[in-house]
Amino acid sequence: MMSISYDEFKRLDIRVGVVLKAESIAGKSRIMKALVDIGNEKRELIVGGAEYYRPEEMVGRKVIVLANLEPKSIAGVRSHGMLLAADVDGKPYWLTVDGDVPAGSKVR
Repeated sequence: MMSISYDEFKRLDIRVGVVLKAESIAGKSRIMKALVDIGNEKRELIVGGAEYYRPEEMVGRKVIVLANLEPKSIAGVRSHGMLLAADVDGKPYWLTVDGDVPAGSKVR
């Protein structure tokens, strides 16, 4: 496993988000589009795991978002961040928080 310095870790902008909207992408069975509230703004993200989760199962879910990932076009849609997940045999299990933690709260 490669190590990073504490200063490198501090550069990551990891926040609590809430999925406001999610929808399938025509012709894509493994990804979906989601609108996520990260406190100070709403971001459109491309999310994997569509073969395991329906879009309506994502709405309202508290998630952990890497907010300062460089934007990338996926399936013709610009993704502005990444949902963090644990991977078990290829299935994502979305990371979340306990309790009433507001969108935009920083993860440290």
